[in-house]
Amino acid sequence: MNKVVKSAGSSAGVIIQWAEDHKLETCFERAEKLKPCPIGETGACCKVCHMGPCRLIGKNAEEEARGVCGATLSTVAARNMVRMIAAGTAAHSDHARDMAYTLLAASTGEAKDFMIKDVKKLYRVADILGIEFEGRPVNDVGKDVANTFLQDFGRQLGELNYCKRAPKKTQERWKKYGITPRGIDREVVEAMHRTAIGVDHDPDHLLSHGLRTALADGWGGCMISTDITDILFGTPKPIKAEASFGIFKEDEVNLIVHGHEPTLAEILVDVSSSQEMIDYAKTKGAKGINLGGMCCTANEVLMRHGIPTAGGFTNQELGIITGLIDAMTVDVQCIMPAIVDLSKKFHTKIITTSPKAHITGAVRVEYDEHHAKDIAKTIVKMAIDNYPNRKAEGSHVTEKFPLIGGFSHEYIEYMQGGRWRGSFRPLNDAIMAGRVRGVVGLAGCDNPRVPSTGLHKYLAVELIKNDVLIVSTGCGSAACGSAGYMTPETALELAGPGLREVCEAIGIPPILHLGACVDNSRILTIATAMAAEGGLSDEIAGMPAVGIAPEWMSEKAIAIGCYFAASGVPVIFGGESPVGASSEVTKIMTEVWMERFMGALHFEPDPEKMLEMTLNYIDAARERLKLRKYEPGKFGAERVLMDMAARREIKNAAVPHAGVGGINESEG
Repeated sequence: MNKVVKSAGSSAGVIIQWAEDHKLETCFERAEKLKPCPIGETGACCKVCHMGPCRLIGKNAEEEARGVCGATLSTVAARNMVRMIAAGTAAHSDHARDMAYTLLAASTGEAKDFMIKDVKKLYRVADILGIEFEGRPVNDVGKDVANTFLQDFGRQLGELNYCKRAPKKTQERWKKYGITPRGIDREVVEAMHRTAIGVDHDPDHLLSHGLRTALADGWGGCMISTDITDILFGTPKPIKAEASFGIFKEDEVNLIVHGHEPTLAEILVDVSSSQEMIDYAKTKGAKGINLGGMCCTANEVLMRHGIPTAGGFTNQELGIITGLIDAMTVDVQCIMPAIVDLSKKFHTKIITTSPKAHITGAVRVEYDEHHAKDIAKTIVKMAIDNYPNRKAEGSHVTEKFPLIGGFSHEYIEYMQGGRWRGSFRPLNDAIMAGRVRGVVGLAGCDNPRVPSTGLHKYLAVELIKNDVLIVSTGCGSAACGSAGYMTPETALELAGPGLREVCEAIGIPPILHLGACVDNSRILTIATAMAAEGGLSDEIAGMPAVGIAPEWMSEKAIAIGCYFAASGVPVIFGGESPVGASSEVTKIMTEVWMERFMGALHFEPDPEKMLEMTLNYIDAARERLKLRKYEPGKFGAERVLMDMAARREIKNAAVPHAGVGGINESEG
């Protein structure tokens, strides 16, 4: 009998086997033991009141089944979906609220350990918000930007400030169907109210508000958080890093940041590299301090500092099982409480830092941005003091892979021509000519119910082989990085001829790491810029672009998928549908949303079918836009693809963009 593959990561597989040999339980074993409830899995269970839970099952359940109150299966499935959207939006947006308060505290001088690092990004955001910035003190502008963002959370009337960033046609679609978001908190609260017992019972009406709530996430919470993080810590640009479990060092203190909030992690970067802390580590027998990351906190510090990542969601227990982590700080979202009990079998200290998230049995060091550096020093010293307690046992794997991260909206624009000629024209041209078939956002979690990271890896390889440029975030980025797919050499080895040519000319990987899961908002602004550039669709809808979350597990992923669908992007999620029990709800989310917004949300467990659907969507969009039919290796002759040398020859000439160009040395 063949052994079940639990993770597609080679190092992860070694550690899982070591854990099984030593009778250690992980999420992979729990996933085997605890099967999904077949009723709840398809959205057929209602538990919003104490007359239930009601199970709406049977041969003709959709037509005949009713809850005690009389709610139909379609109503129940729609309510369940909207509640997932509300929870995901709340998670991202609560994160954004904290970032706004940190920007405010930094601007007023109350958070002395933080300052505005990217003034240019601050001014760009101020301009979008209609805030005067020329001739004013930077911190005064920062205060106004922070306060304007904070108003978006409690806004009762009107619309979110960032709605105006969407293409006009996209905004018109939202207004036509009544889904333009007002205030972030208002949409979440209304979603919870509408889905309570005895309120909204029309599936289409429910799901329309779900889209409005999701848009409050994408064009509100996520976008606000991304921009503030750039303002405070710097807008990312390409940087080298490493991924997988080999990042842990046997002769250094290994301190790992895990979760989703970047503020404490940023200070830990500074403190852990200080001479004071390094000298202290040496007194305990260590050669130095090795800061690493997991999940999206890892992505935040990777994008700006090149801090290595040990991977995504399913790797957190496995990292502890290496026996090499001296301390792991955890803040919010995607933290497995199981890591606390597991850590006691080794020497690792689990340190919870968020006022919102306690885990019984963990060490508690509550974070406060007003005393960030002092708190960071306390945490680093705890890790150092624990280094002598490290035991010999553990699965000490050494495999790691290089990667290039840091592809912000601003850098992608810059890399297509430099400081003075940067735009999205070259990318649009490459798509029109057929060098790039289309673009896919490969994102979402990794999941122990499938061969973890395996679907990401399969789709990444097949898509770039078919000349599809990939932009990735979150655990999707961690999966691709830990497989070694995020280097320019990957284009030479795996990409199709057109994508390879584009990547060679610019010197980029075929998979662009855009950051954490909140940074999916970068994809929205990139798509908007491509629409404004012309030559393709004049709105996000209709672009040869698809979103894929092949191993999703979090409610945040549902919110992300829905805000992309509402913005005009077809989205494909892996696994069984959480509304699969209702054909009506499924039709609304696929056919009706496609008719209204040219976006849709599909669920498909078969990765080969996911690939087929993706390429079909891209090719249909190309045909609808009357672009050159995609044929591998056959490109339009009307434009010339220019490499770096050719770019340098014309660097002083005022010429129009011609294909995809490199970056001039004189431009940065």
